[in-house]
Amino acid sequence: MVDTRQLGRQPGSMRTVNRIVTVPQAFSSAMAVVPEGSEIELDLRLEAVMEGVLVTGTVRGQLTAECSRCLDPISDGIEAEFQELYRYPADEDAAPGESEDEDDEDEDYYLEGELLDLEPVVRDAVVLALPLTPLCGPDCPGLCSECGAKLAEAGPDHGHGDDVDPRWEALRKIAEDPGER
Repeated sequence: MVDTRQLGRQPGSMRTVNRIVTVPQAFSSAMAVVPEGSEIELDLRLEAVMEGVLVTGTVRGQLTAECSRCLDPISDGIEAEFQELYRYPADEDAAPGESEDEDDEDEDYYLEGELLDLEPVVRDAVVLALPLTPLCGPDCPGLCSECGAKLAEAGPDHGHGDDVDPRWEALRKIAEDPGER
């Protein structure tokens, strides 16, 4: 939660906030995660506008994952940017019919008194920035499909011979001696 009292409701006023917070629940995708309890850094710019408070920010943290090719553990930095408008609570004295469509209200974020809850916005930004197929390096050759050995460690001469399926033996003989039939 970020307190906006110092910002006021005067459109055009602005303040910056830098905070280090603990991740309450893991931010994760299928193959990468910012673990629960790890720290992330938030650089925020809060701007008062007519409709509410515009929050522009950057979040930085550390992710852990497994290489999608060789399954080695990976620890890397992650940075995500976001921008979201937190609307002032609806005026209870407004005339009927003046309120916005209820479908639009489900997608909006609202200030809770003078506080704004950044967790859902930060979570969405971080999860969208997580790599879908993390790699330990761009040239990672992965694992051998036959034995599961790491190809980077096995070397260029790694092979399994000419283990031919016996069902294909007749075709192999024809390929070797096309003149005999």
